Amino acid sequence: MLKVEAIPPDIGHYLAGFTDGEGSFNVSFRPRSDYAFPWKVSLCFNISQRDPVVLFLFKKHLECGTMRQRQDGVWYYEVNNLRPLLENVIPFFERFHFLSAKKKRDFSKFKALAELMSHGRHLSREGVDEILAIRRGMNDRETRRYSDEIVLARFENPQRLYARPSDGMRQSDLHGNVQSAAEMTAPADEASNTDKRS
Repeated sequence: MLKVEAIPPDIGHYLAGFTDGEGSFNVSFRPRSDYAFPWKVSLCFNISQRDPVVLFLFKKHLECGTMRQRQDGVWYYEVNNLRPLLENVIPFFERFHFLSAKKKRDFSKFKALAELMSHGRHLSREGVDEILAIRRGMNDRETRRYSDEIVLARFENPQRLYARPSDGMRQSDLHGNVQSAAEMTAPADEASNTDKRS
């Protein structure tokens, strides 16, 4: 567990301010065809930048997460494992607060989602209803790959994954133009040093 009190205040407030402008707290749904439950629900804290220097600071001081470089040269830092989100990321931002109302709101909802998932609520239909209700108020400009209607419809017909957007563009559960980890490649020297707890 992260010792938040040991983080220098100037570093903590700098990273919180950077996150206020550039970071994103997300919940994503991915279809599962090999399990009785139709969705894998995940939380993710992420930031993307062309210059990786600040992202290395996040990885160092949060003591978790992975870094990758997309094919277009943009670096991407993410934490998508529930335990480090609960034990490192959330305590960090509870100490080093945001200034913007929107980021405060998104973080508050993210904490509620993490608490809900820590009790396994994301593994039930009722819990998914709760998650969708919380998600509706997050990330105003976010384009979601799977709407509430599609998520709920798969409980009735798990074999049917509704049509993708007709314009041919690939949408993401992540905020902005961030790609999933599967779409990125890590440089050889960084891949060997990524935190397994991410």
